[in-house]
Amino acid sequence: MNSTLIPCLRYRDAPGMIDWLCGVFGFEVHMVVPDGVGGIAHAQLTLGSGMLMLGSARDDDFGALQSTPEALGGTTQSPYVIVADADAVHGRAQTAGAIIVRGITDESYGGRGFSCRDPEGHLWSVGSYDPWQDQA
Repeated sequence: MNSTLIPCLRYRDAPGMIDWLCGVFGFEVHMVVPDGVGGIAHAQLTLGSGMLMLGSARDDDFGALQSTPEALGGTTQSPYVIVADADAVHGRAQTAGAIIVRGITDESYGGRGFSCRDPEGHLWSVGSYDPWQDQA
């Protein structure tokens, strides 16, 4: 089954963040559409059956409806990334400059995880807990 919910984020340096997200969280590039001026008009990254859409921050009609954490003064959403080895991703995130806001821990509901801000301030939760799988 394909993902039925796809978060969409805006970044000041979308090309750089595509590299960061792939290198740290393990996303793979599905599609990238450059905007012709050094940014990204639209990109799709996949991880398993999930997808993330992103693009460069812009002030056009649709772009003005979305903001970056810096411009907003915070975030209004927090994607959760399911990974097999949360400790390994935690290590890569620290090395790549993520701000760890909740350290790696065993979760009371199952799995192991942490939360961090990416270099542009988006909040991410990452863990081995998979709500689609039996945690017994």
